[in-house]
Amino acid sequence: MPNISTDERYMRRCLQLAECGRYGAPPNPMVGAVIVAGDRIIGEGYHAKCGEGHAEVNAFASVEAEDEALLKEATIYVSLEPCAHYGKTPPCADLIVGKGVKRVVVGCVDPFAKVQGRGIEKIRAAGIDVTVGVLDAECQWLNRKFFTFHRQQRPYITLKWAQSANGFIDEDGKPKRFSTPFTTILVHKMRAENDAILVGHTTAEREHPQLNVREWKGRDPRRIVLTSETTLDELMRQLYADGIQSLIVEGGAATHRSFIAADLWDEIRVETAPFDVKNGTAAATLPLEASLFAEERWGGNIIRHYRKNNIL
Repeated sequence: MPNISTDERYMRRCLQLAECGRYGAPPNPMVGAVIVAGDRIIGEGYHAKCGEGHAEVNAFASVEAEDEALLKEATIYVSLEPCAHYGKTPPCADLIVGKGVKRVVVGCVDPFAKVQGRGIEKIRAAGIDVTVGVLDAECQWLNRKFFTFHRQQRPYITLKWAQSANGFIDEDGKPKRFSTPFTTILVHKMRAENDAILVGHTTAEREHPQLNVREWKGRDPRRIVLTSETTLDELMRQLYADGIQSLIVEGGAATHRSFIAADLWDEIRVETAPFDVKNGTAAATLPLEASLFAEERWGGNIIRHYRKNNIL
């Protein structure tokens, strides 16, 4: 068994809790919090819905009355730096200071301009011990869309296509289904977890894709058709101004190549069917800096997930 520190163990629990806010928290980040006293969890919480209580608020609210006295010796673990500004809710840094906990452990620093270390500074200024950077990479990865949006001022971009075993995305220029009924459900789940979805004008005219969520519960992403008059730089500026944190680019191949050429991609999802076609449109070539980080097998189909090296 690997040697996992106590801080890492509780931070992993924070990440588990944070995942529960995947559909409700955006455009806020997913955050989990755990309060520990004497190696016993006395409170837990996560950010369930934008505009409502943050993870820290919900964790403190879950502490039983008989455990309130333990807070002065407790450690609160939180996957993202506590906020230090007034938004739709009061600052969590002030709440933590007011509760008088002994120690705070933070997964990663918040890139949002109104936070960026200010929450940590406020807590330390109150004389509370603060540890920062426990499972930093995992905490940033969980909120990679939020981080990319605030750091690069553009959406987090996932290129996605399905192909034959010999690398074609259609058959003789005509639409061909490479996904299975089950992997189609996974595609609709992915759409529900992203803000916008884009295809090129040729794909839109030829295939008339609905680009909505039919096989999964959730909201439809914004539908975008890339025209020959639209430049990618202009599109990125507009999407950032509109608060679009994540974008799926579904095709076609020329559109994928244009995003790769402009270095506008963060992840690539490729589904490969277990059969060849005689001829068709070749899929885009994976960029050299694309690293495989996950692989799924569903029946005969394989879904490979790639990400850009040093993405965060």
